[in-house]
Amino acid sequence: MTKDEKIQNLLQKGVVEIIHKDHLLKALKSGKKLRVKLGIDPTSPNIHIGRAVVLWKLRAFQELGHQVVFIVGDFTGQIGDTSDKDAERPMLSEAEIKKNLKTYFEQAYKILDKKKTEVHYNSTWLKGLGFAEIGRLANMFGLHEFSSRENIAKRMNAGKRVSLRELLYPLMQG
Repeated sequence: MTKDEKIQNLLQKGVVEIIHKDHLLKALKSGKKLRVKLGIDPTSPNIHIGRAVVLWKLRAFQELGHQVVFIVGDFTGQIGDTSDKDAERPMLSEAEIKKNLKTYFEQAYKILDKKKTEVHYNSTWLKGLGFAEIGRLANMFGLHEFSSRENIAKRMNAGKRVSLRELLYPLMQG
């Protein structure tokens, strides 16, 4: 397969939508090495099968010579993502996250090329944040932005609990 065919395959196979497709296509054809990032929270001992599609897409970027950055959400995994939940996700302990991580890389490297994968843990930058820094970051966002998310609005309208911790998750993710 030629490089152009590989790029077309990357942009079409298993893809529903690409935001700024022309920009991405131009970058891919420029010969510049791109850094492509994926973050996964280790909230269970197994990488969800749905992530395989994304991992294969990352592998295609690797095969085109680009750098894949795998961000392990060891800190955000403790907090809990609410983006697809209709109830509050329980907090996980640091020990539970470490236990869940035991086989994560073994699983990911069945698809990704280990030698071409850069790994970072988000606890490196999130764990050290102080309250003043979190306050400054939180000032950049409004409650209305969070509460307008469909699943959060449903929970709030139904009188279900939405914790302040859940409000902070998207801030930490950003």
